[in-house]
Amino acid sequence: LRPKPTVVFLVLASLCAWYSGYLLAELIPDAPLSSAAYSIHSIGERPVLKAPVPKRQKCDHWTPCPSDTYAYRLLSGGGINKYAKICFEDDLLMGEKLGNVARGINIAIVNYPKTDLHPPIDNSGPMIKFIQSAPPKSLLFMVTYDDGSTRLNNDAKNAIEELGSKEIRNMKFRSSWVFLAAKGFELPSEIQREKINHSDTKNNRYSGWPAEIQIEGCIPKEPS
Repeated sequence: LRPKPTVVFLVLASLCAWYSGYLLAELIPDAPLSSAAYSIHSIGERPVLKAPVPKRQKCDHWTPCPSDTYAYRLLSGGGINKYAKICFEDDLLMGEKLGNVARGINIAIVNYPKTDLHPPIDNSGPMIKFIQSAPPKSLLFMVTYDDGSTRLNNDAKNAIEELGSKEIRNMKFRSSWVFLAAKGFELPSEIQREKINHSDTKNNRYSGWPAEIQIEGCIPKEPS
């Protein structure tokens, strides 16, 4: 009996399918099925582009200072747990981590690379002497933590005012205040030197405390 055409076709189709599978297995390298499935699935996906991590700048500036300048950042206190900070050329001169910030006006004098620090005390006399002892061509950084006005007498205000402060006589109880001064030379006019924020029961960020404030910038290395 002759085999039916349908049976012959099925046998030939089976042989062709087996041979094709054999060739495909020889050509494709061994790999887990999960990997193959993932590769097929990922063909239509767009590549994920990751932005590089921003480079940290001195004193946490958003943009770097020019190479011929010094970076600075002054941050006042802002609440019982928000301590003041003074940063210069990425060196933390005063801050909670150093344990050298206290209630009142905190002062750092920089005659680069030498730095002198004045711990805040209630007596204005020693503070005046400290300010007056600053050598020529030095920088003075001042920040408040808690209250810096109650025991600040008129002579101390005069000493700070002579350095160029416009707000020292406007300071009130627990005002947040930061000030940058130069002794023996002039700072560029575009440099932000002072900022103040008063306590206000309606707008205080913290209970009985105004929000912290800050100024930052770049100071030319060659004073004019």
